[in-house]
Amino acid sequence: MSTEIAEGMEAPDFELKDQKGNVISLKNFRGKKVVLYFYPKDDTPGCTKEACSFRDNMDKIIEKGAIVIGISNDDLKSHEKFSKKYNLNFSLLSDVDRRVSIKYGVYKKKNLYGKIVWGIERSTFIIDEQGKIKKIFRKVNVEGHVDEVLKHL
Repeated sequence: MSTEIAEGMEAPDFELKDQKGNVISLKNFRGKKVVLYFYPKDDTPGCTKEACSFRDNMDKIIEKGAIVIGISNDDLKSHEKFSKKYNLNFSLLSDVDRRVSIKYGVYKKKNLYGKIVWGIERSTFIIDEQGKIKKIFRKVNVEGHVDEVLKHL
């Protein structure tokens, strides 16, 4: 697979399309902090709660000089619906071929109700203005997560 990503490393660059069809590249955000969060599935309870929590705290995140980008393996149509339904105010990127999820080490074997499945392990990366990974949150618990992120920004 990929080498394990660690704090202090250069964040792997990528180009993916967002819910509006725009190509988003990580390197375009140099000079800003980036909260890059990977989540399993659009419009599921935990993922909805997490997305809405980022949405509701966007002013505080922007105050700290940061932007939010969400990534899942859902397609653009799914992202567009999810974003509209919950009035999300940040980019959702579609990683249908799982390239970026694998690069960041978040595409993992998971045990879902006794069945082994592959999917995204909920994870957040805080990337600094120079493109270095400042903080990694793995196996994120949605409850209180955005507060933790804000503390580290």
